[in-house]
Amino acid sequence: MQRTMVLAAVLAAASPAAAAPQFLSSAGELHVETIAGGLVHPWSLAFLPDGRMLVTERPGRMRIVTRAGELSKPIMGVPHVFAIAQAGLMDVILDRAYQRNNRVFLCYAEPHERGGRIAVAQARLEGARAGERNDPRLAGLTVIFRQVGPVSHGLNIGCRMVQAPDGNLFITLGDHFTAKEDAQKLDNHIGKIVRITPEGKAPADNPFVGRNDALPEIWAYGLRNAEGLAFNPADGKLWEQEHGPMGGDEINIIEKGGNYGWPVVSFGRNYDGSPVGTGKRHAPGMIDPVWHWTPSIAPSGMAFYTADLFPGWKGSLFNGALKFELVSRLALHGDKVTGEERILQDLRERIRDVRQGPDGALYLLTDNAAGRILRLAPAR
Repeated sequence: MQRTMVLAAVLAAASPAAAAPQFLSSAGELHVETIAGGLVHPWSLAFLPDGRMLVTERPGRMRIVTRAGELSKPIMGVPHVFAIAQAGLMDVILDRAYQRNNRVFLCYAEPHERGGRIAVAQARLEGARAGERNDPRLAGLTVIFRQVGPVSHGLNIGCRMVQAPDGNLFITLGDHFTAKEDAQKLDNHIGKIVRITPEGKAPADNPFVGRNDALPEIWAYGLRNAEGLAFNPADGKLWEQEHGPMGGDEINIIEKGGNYGWPVVSFGRNYDGSPVGTGKRHAPGMIDPVWHWTPSIAPSGMAFYTADLFPGWKGSLFNGALKFELVSRLALHGDKVTGEERILQDLRERIRDVRQGPDGALYLLTDNAAGRILRLAPAR
């Protein structure tokens, strides 16, 4: 049975320092610190080797943020983006070999004559090392992947990325809201997870390589709008989190060649209340989620917790929530979710991304026009 921890804000009144809000949780009182403000719809956060943060803003900017909350000027060389509705500049990750090659990967909506098309680019981040006086910039930016299929008009984008230990990239691609039937077809990238090399090629061991009726980059399909993606450090499995329609937000464990059912089956319903697809939740040959949220919390951003700052939360999976404005902690036993705890419900801000920091704290991005970077740690 789902176990939900309801949080209460603790307001202190002694001094400005003590006035920072605190929240109750199974780990005790939590302290939420604003690291930086002044960000417009921040979407993704990546930690540089020295602890500073690389942050994207959906309208098409990327900045470096210090631990003290200082924001750099917008990084030069960021590609022009199709910034409408949910679309724009979205994910950024560092190459596993970043300290040697300074390479970063970007996922964004590229302007197209009829809308936007998801693209992935790689570039070198220069002028960004601590102590350098030059303004940071992207150099040698090269598009390595473009989504094949109907263009987006700004909805159901996807665009989360992770890099596997072998260097290959996994990227989530949404169904664009109006092209959901394409999620079951293998001749396009709509409603898919693709796997590519850092140069944008399809690895030879991808599941549909060599088939005339399928695109070789596809790794898994039948997905709606995945905005969370992470490897479980316990066993290396790839976990995905996606928006359902009206209900049926999902957590899936992604298998090679797997079909996750959208839009044939769903735990949710269409926005007009009608059944999705067959009206069923399960179907032969389609993989069930390991967890679903009904009603929808609108999840975005996910992180497995491995640090010592919250010892009781080790192994948990943290998920941001946009609609419900909270963080959902899922307790796990192997591949099974054993319970949920909802924290920061009184924060009342849309949580777009969740990352574990090098200090063991959890870092959150709030998806607002006056967006913030928050640090979540035990209250002292």
